[in-house]
Amino acid sequence: MQRVHFIAIGGAAMHNLAIAISQKSNFLVTGSDDEIFEPSLSRLKEHKLLPEKMGWFPDRIHKGLNAVILGMHATLDNPELIRAKELGLKIYSFPEYLYQQTRSKTRIVIGGSHGKTTTTAMILYVLKGLKIDVDYMVGAQIEGFDNMVKLSYESRIAVFEGDEYLTSPIDRRPKFHLYKPHIAVITGIAWDHINVFPTFDNYVDQFKIFTDLMEVQGRLIYFDGDENLNNIALKLRRDIVPFPYNTPEYEVRDGVTFLITKNGEVPLKIFGEHNLQNLNAARLACRQIGVTDDQFYSVISDFPGASNRLQKIAETTGSVAFKDFAHSPSKLKATVQAVKHQYPNRKLLACMELHTFSSLTEDFLPQYADCMAEADVAFVYYNLEVIQHKRLKEIQPESVKKAFGGKNLTVFTDSLALQQKLRELNYDNTALLLMTSGNFSGVNLIEFANELLKS
Repeated sequence: MQRVHFIAIGGAAMHNLAIAISQKSNFLVTGSDDEIFEPSLSRLKEHKLLPEKMGWFPDRIHKGLNAVILGMHATLDNPELIRAKELGLKIYSFPEYLYQQTRSKTRIVIGGSHGKTTTTAMILYVLKGLKIDVDYMVGAQIEGFDNMVKLSYESRIAVFEGDEYLTSPIDRRPKFHLYKPHIAVITGIAWDHINVFPTFDNYVDQFKIFTDLMEVQGRLIYFDGDENLNNIALKLRRDIVPFPYNTPEYEVRDGVTFLITKNGEVPLKIFGEHNLQNLNAARLACRQIGVTDDQFYSVISDFPGASNRLQKIAETTGSVAFKDFAHSPSKLKATVQAVKHQYPNRKLLACMELHTFSSLTEDFLPQYADCMAEADVAFVYYNLEVIQHKRLKEIQPESVKKAFGGKNLTVFTDSLALQQKLRELNYDNTALLLMTSGNFSGVNLIEFANELLKS
């Protein structure tokens, strides 16, 4: 029996890993946390993994544990972490444990500042449709998949979304440096996480290191429309084979995007050039493990998209609403462009929330210049209390408006005022786009979008 204990089991990634391990035979999983929110709370309870009491209890750490997995939410002075060190137990980070569990498998790792969740989801969707069994880790819920992590004894392939953020409180390496892929995808590089990577050059270096850590005779699939990726590709180890990709040929007719392939047109449920580039990356990754293009297209045609990635949440005869996780400048611009190009004859109302550390940092705001220029009406919202909570310097609405630029943009710091303004607008012949990594300070976006479009 392998006994594994999670310190900070309630995290989005951590609780999914805990569930995945608990479903393997001969594994006993325990965990601790000082606070657990939904949906982690209900999912841990459902799988009988919810701690009986909240808090940190050093007596839960004992010599009978085979592994302790440490989440980012834990601090260096965590009593359970201190006890684990005293006992000399093996302490893993989330990505380190994933690597340990898949050392004998072919690892496909998808990295990039944007598009990695969608590309990972596309690969998994196609492989499932073709009944190819894989282990995986992806950063969003995918239709047809019960969990965001799967580990098994049987599969010979592992597909991981490769996040460049820090690994754990005691390991300051980017997560994707620990996976050592045989097949790697990099979708693009756009500066993010400035609290960790203070300069753009430092940020780019992390992707170069990622390629340096690939397994012998690895394959690198990369977007060749990115100058920084082209530079990295020129300096690869001699044993690594590069596979550049770009936007495939396509047409948009009556609100539907069609891929133009050598064997005819393929209708898609997704849209936008960035999504089509992700699709091309996924196709090349699948090809490396024996999936033909015809097989890939036959399944990807029905791919509905990953949760919160250009997810359609409301629709009437003359209007449509999407929600998207876009918060960084590159994601924001690509998402706005995608909706505008898909619905060129509709008014585009784009509404986004500044919510992350980078987006709420005054020095980073100029990166957002013209990101929402293609929207007919643009609203930007941020919560002053979130800035205080993150201990950042207060930013003024005027600074935000100047940074974004354009005459079509209004800045809000009051969620109720923003909601009232949205209720006053007419949504006939309109595409509404709600973009945030949060929820506009407590708004149920699906219910709200339906209210707006159907009022």
